[in-house]
Amino acid sequence: MGAKYAIGVDYGTQSGRAVLVNLADGTEVADHVTPYPHGVIDEVLPVSGVKLEHDWALQHPADYIEVLRRSVPEVMKQSGISPDDVIGIGIDFTACTMLPVNAQGEPLCLLPQYSANPHSWVKLWKHHAAQEEANRINETAAQRGETFLPRYGGKISSEWMIAKAWQILNEAPDIYDQADQFLEAADWVIYKLSGTVLRNSCTAGYKAIWHKQDGYPDREFFKSLDPRLEQLTATKLRGTIVPLGTNAGGLTAEMAELIGLTPGIAVAVGNVDAHAAVPAVGVTTPGKLVMAMGTSICHLLLGEEEMQVEGMCGVVEDGIIPGYFGYEAGQSAVGDIFEWYVEEAVPAYVKEASAEAGLSVHEWLEQKASAYKPGQTGLLALDWWNGNRSTLVDTDLTGLLLGCTLLTKPEEIYRTLLEATAFGTRKIVDAFHDSGVRVEELYACGGLPQKNALLMQIYADVTNREIKVAASKQTPALGAAMFAAVAAGAEAGGYDSIVDAAERMARVREETFRPIPEHVAVYEKLYQEYSRLYDYFGRGDNDVMKRLKAMKEEASQPAAQFSNAN
Repeated sequence: MGAKYAIGVDYGTQSGRAVLVNLADGTEVADHVTPYPHGVIDEVLPVSGVKLEHDWALQHPADYIEVLRRSVPEVMKQSGISPDDVIGIGIDFTACTMLPVNAQGEPLCLLPQYSANPHSWVKLWKHHAAQEEANRINETAAQRGETFLPRYGGKISSEWMIAKAWQILNEAPDIYDQADQFLEAADWVIYKLSGTVLRNSCTAGYKAIWHKQDGYPDREFFKSLDPRLEQLTATKLRGTIVPLGTNAGGLTAEMAELIGLTPGIAVAVGNVDAHAAVPAVGVTTPGKLVMAMGTSICHLLLGEEEMQVEGMCGVVEDGIIPGYFGYEAGQSAVGDIFEWYVEEAVPAYVKEASAEAGLSVHEWLEQKASAYKPGQTGLLALDWWNGNRSTLVDTDLTGLLLGCTLLTKPEEIYRTLLEATAFGTRKIVDAFHDSGVRVEELYACGGLPQKNALLMQIYADVTNREIKVAASKQTPALGAAMFAAVAAGAEAGGYDSIVDAAERMARVREETFRPIPEHVAVYEKLYQEYSRLYDYFGRGDNDVMKRLKAMKEEASQPAAQFSNAN
């Protein structure tokens, strides 16, 4: 049998990328990125121009199909590989990214009668406008002593399925009624590829409060939230929930023609982007924390039993690797913070100097920031530019920068923002470790570790742990291709388990980042100061961030309309 291949498609926040992978050794033969034509929809809806409120983040489902239409044929063309040698396709997705569909599986936003209603569109993972619903879910679950709550660190996030579905019910009951199902975007794309609606256990477990032993929370809980939600899981969230690596069915003839592959090849059920990365860096056993680092960070860890950890995003049996409990935590802004600083706050002279040096603004700032020792800037920041996911699970928290003077330089602020995100990761590492889920070493994958060596050294120094970096630039896509190989099975030239696939296909770089003892000592002091600010602003001592946000929202409301009548 000649060489066999699989395609992994990684759906991110701004774009989707396809990677063609050799199943013998994980070599990435070709890759191609398709930026989403509509990007992140956070101001106005396409076509209708309807304005969106604060904290909204939507997407266009046609963009996901466009990624397949453009990127899959492109990797085939680049590689010169025959479609006959591609045995499967798998995808991973940012989550929870969800959409309402009708009985035919059509997204409601694509139907003219609903397209002007924002609730008919895909709600991206970072849609935070369901915070009110999330607060009420958490209060009700706590009052009722619901057993599921500790599995999610004590709080269900506004980013997840139930809060988003309830927001639709509260603000657009007609859309809720017209929706036959609410699907994860990952499951919808798999439906488009295979013609079969299946829910993958990863997104169901981490994002929709589903448990392998207990199922969803019971009807009484949903009824106590809102009587209209009583049948939610039996109706809008119904469907078969299957493990990762399951073959959803063969690629349909229609999609095969669109993307240039062979009809009938294995289509693996969907996965979450960060979770797919874990086997792709070779992690299939406990004690190794995988950081999927990009616009945000997702932290993944395997454990042998179900433990309670403050602020974790979930613990799901078989949620990452079969046979283990998969733990997830996260930071809701990392690369996004650095991008905000570069786009919105860097002075013009920095842009000119970086252009003159032939560097990007990020590279220029990294070079300059590298000259500083830990503690030398005199600055400290809280990394809450997009709220706090773990350990506080509060999207209403905001960023803080402390210690600026009239002499503070842009590169000092840049370095401080890098450090702040490292302190946020240290909080998560400590929360796991102190709760009995051991963390011995760190693995990093995603765009940031490939581009920013200073960032990775800071993370090693702040956490006082060695960090190994993925050899792949497209780790989640590689993981998705590995699960496609499992869906195809060994007889077709794939693998019978993800552990077998990881043994042959996963790769990390030889170079690692090791903590520098004198840096560790200074960062320990800074981390103690970070922790004081973290507790003061994050645990209710001073709710100034929330009061400011409330004032902002109040001031942003349209002025009251006064009648001209005398």
